[in-house]
Amino acid sequence: MNDATHSESAFSAIIERESGLQKTLSAGKLSMIAIGGAIGTGLFLGSGFAIGTAGPAVLVSYGIGALIALLLMGCLAEMTVAHPTTGSFGAYAEHYISPMAGFLVRYAYWTCIVLAVGTEVTAVALYMRFWFPSAPGWLWIVAFSALLITVNAFRVSTFGTVEYWFSTIKLSAILAFIALAAYLLTTDTSGSLGWHNYTAYGGFLPHGVGGLWIAVIMAIFSYLSIEMIAVAAGEASQPEVAVIRAFRATVLRLVLFYLVTLALMLAVLPWTLAGTTKSPFVMVMERLHLPAAGGIMNFVILIAALSAMNSQLYITTRMMFSLSRAGHAPRRLGLLNSRGIPFNALLVSTSGMALATVLSVVAPGGAFLMMVGVSVFGAMFTWMMIFVAHYYFRRARLRQGLAPTAFRMWGYPVTPLLGAALMATLLLTTAFTEPFRLTLLFGVPYLAALALVFHLYFRPPVAPSA
Repeated sequence: MNDATHSESAFSAIIERESGLQKTLSAGKLSMIAIGGAIGTGLFLGSGFAIGTAGPAVLVSYGIGALIALLLMGCLAEMTVAHPTTGSFGAYAEHYISPMAGFLVRYAYWTCIVLAVGTEVTAVALYMRFWFPSAPGWLWIVAFSALLITVNAFRVSTFGTVEYWFSTIKLSAILAFIALAAYLLTTDTSGSLGWHNYTAYGGFLPHGVGGLWIAVIMAIFSYLSIEMIAVAAGEASQPEVAVIRAFRATVLRLVLFYLVTLALMLAVLPWTLAGTTKSPFVMVMERLHLPAAGGIMNFVILIAALSAMNSQLYITTRMMFSLSRAGHAPRRLGLLNSRGIPFNALLVSTSGMALATVLSVVAPGGAFLMMVGVSVFGAMFTWMMIFVAHYYFRRARLRQGLAPTAFRMWGYPVTPLLGAALMATLLLTTAFTEPFRLTLLFGVPYLAALALVFHLYFRPPVAPSA
């Protein structure tokens, strides 16, 4: 057996052990799942923190984040077309780097998304204050968590349909926001609105290049979940076709919606008003002075957060399923119920919701940024490892003489190495940024603990020397 045949056979074994999930997701649903995860709290609430950190230069921050996301999606799409499986980038790291790398990526990503679900549900509690300012936040966290657990417990086609309509609502609302903000700018006669707001409050770079770069961290958190396309490809009806279509649609929509909406927002709303207790989207809508405009936008933002929660809960469930099937988590977590859902893995993956409930009681004011600070480590580490895995993936295919895939990322080896270097630099930056100080304080010991667990319990046996 030559190297190419052996390599393909080895990966086929990974795909086989993760079999059993239903393959009913279309290209449209796949794209909406990724959009659903990526356009949520990061845009609607987290953008307020990013604007406050970078000022109008946040546009450059999100542009840098978009470039990294574009590179990531290109690398990921090529690997996914070659190997569509639920384990996705965890399986790629396992096969092309090392079994320990696969173990670390899966667990770091699972933890990250579990905590990201917590940030979304924490944000939901903040949004509900708009209508019910005196109601405790934990009440909304418990109620909406129960709703989305129920949605994910049904067939994957049900989840896909719910997520499709969730995403359709919020994308339509963003388009309406763009139209209304543009209307405000073109009809304003007071002189308070306009592009002069980009420089009127301390200049375009009020906090210097450092503030611009720190805001890239929030941009990455905002774009987090676009990689869901690769995980969901394991349940796509035509994964090769669906992944390529979804990749192109997702990147285009993300760049359009994030950059255009932020550009208009900065022209309508002085950046100094941005914060993390009320969405800047709601603040812009309130300036329209339309009946219930703020309430309508708050409802849309609520839907956006629920949509992101829905997608993230789905993805954490599949990643824990993959860990179980690899023998790195209890066997029961890899079992499927009669509807083809890994229900036990779903229950374990709700732990972020439980943590969010506790934090909303203990530290209601700082719960959101605390959850973001901890969860962003897994996201950034996973993105960095996707770039590294792609470098080894392409190198292996070139060495083995395999034919190019239907989708081929341009610029190898520069693009994966550039992506990995940017992510490593951003990770180091968190150590010098107060809101993200917890990122490395949590992430490095956690990664070390995972490596120790793998070394003690899951390290493959070494073959005896001849």
